[in-house]
Amino acid sequence: MFLEELYGWRKTKDTPFDLLDIGCGTGTFAGMLAGSELPARIVGLDYAPAMCRVAEEKARRAGVEDRLRFVAADSEHLPFADASFDAVTCSNSFHHYPHQQAVVCEMRRVLRPGGRLMLIDGFRDNIIGWVAFDVIIGAVEKEVHHAPWTEIDGYFRTAGFRDIRRRKFNFWMPVLLTMGVA
Repeated sequence: MFLEELYGWRKTKDTPFDLLDIGCGTGTFAGMLAGSELPARIVGLDYAPAMCRVAEEKARRAGVEDRLRFVAADSEHLPFADASFDAVTCSNSFHHYPHQQAVVCEMRRVLRPGGRLMLIDGFRDNIIGWVAFDVIIGAVEKEVHHAPWTEIDGYFRTAGFRDIRRRKFNFWMPVLLTMGVA
């Protein structure tokens, strides 16, 4: 369903585009994008070099290494020029960033005009979210912040995004997809 959002945006454009997946971890989401119909050149970024090495190996095994590369860097200081990407994704890692507004501003900086940001993360708008994030995950990971949707909207607005939309999904835990246009 997240892929459909990106594909729906790009379906009328056959030319390849540049996509940055921030907080890519072991490359699961970036690999899924690379293996899809999207005509994208994808860069996965993670703070941990070890995660990037695992992601590179997964991409090689999946046969998508020609469409995908990985960079170890800090999400608050992206090592890319302004307006380098047509789309930025961040899937299930946003809650790890201590300075979330700074990360969203960096995402906006590297997007080309009209580019899209797709942020996917858990949220606590109901009892399931509270139990999942505050009780279970909070017991293991002390340095996480699952921002409420109003806070995320504020980050997007402050960074200069327009046409901000959100969709809520309930899997085993609630997930919020927030999108904005640069």
